[in-house]
Amino acid sequence: MLAVFDKSVAKSPEALNAPDHSQAVSALKDGFLAKHFGSVHPGSVTVNLGSSGVLAYSLNKQNPLLPRLFAVVDDIFCLFQGQIENVAVLKQQYGLSKTANEVIIIIEAYRTLRDRGPYPANQVVRDIEGKFAFILYDSNSQVAFIAADADGSVPFFWGTDAEGHLVLSDEVDVVKKGCGKSFAPFPKGGLFTSSGGLRNFEHPLNELKPVPRVDSSGQVCGADFSVDVDAKKESSGMKKVGSAANWSSHY
Repeated sequence: MLAVFDKSVAKSPEALNAPDHSQAVSALKDGFLAKHFGSVHPGSVTVNLGSSGVLAYSLNKQNPLLPRLFAVVDDIFCLFQGQIENVAVLKQQYGLSKTANEVIIIIEAYRTLRDRGPYPANQVVRDIEGKFAFILYDSNSQVAFIAADADGSVPFFWGTDAEGHLVLSDEVDVVKKGCGKSFAPFPKGGLFTSSGGLRNFEHPLNELKPVPRVDSSGQVCGADFSVDVDAKKESSGMKKVGSAANWSSHY
């Protein structure tokens, strides 16, 4: 799976930028990275999000234990990889039918959160048990909602391209193609949103501290993010608002 979001939708953390950013390219220009993804995965599906970015999805070479899923509901697009263990509980919680799968659960969890949900975002993600990584985009409010489980069970990477756009994929080589050395594994337990930035859903009140990554040649390439137990941030509790647009500005 692949997502490239314009920096107006999802601003990359500055720490992802490597000192040597010369190998990065413009991932969105002329559909460069989506075309590369399609050449690596013939038969892949590409979704153009207009000025907001692009999504791409393929079943090619997937791990049967960590399957990929894609769905669109009411202009909410979601790429999902992994397996949720408490599917039955979440279906009941969100009032879904027995046929609903993991990606539908993620979309409904997001919609419940967006539409005046009673819980903070970190609680919604923390309720999901299993191995997962997902990328969700709400085209109505132009909001990205991205998370990975606390153990980092699914291969998931992110980076910054030459124009500061955010690139995400389960394939490290795809991310490197667009971002050069400005990439890293997506943080374990990470939750990233358009206006809220990056946090850890298990420790939502703690700041995340970037730690520079060094490759085999001794060059800095992106950063890992760890929970800073000594630094607290303001509560990220969700305010009840009247619309998706207002919600996104408060979240």
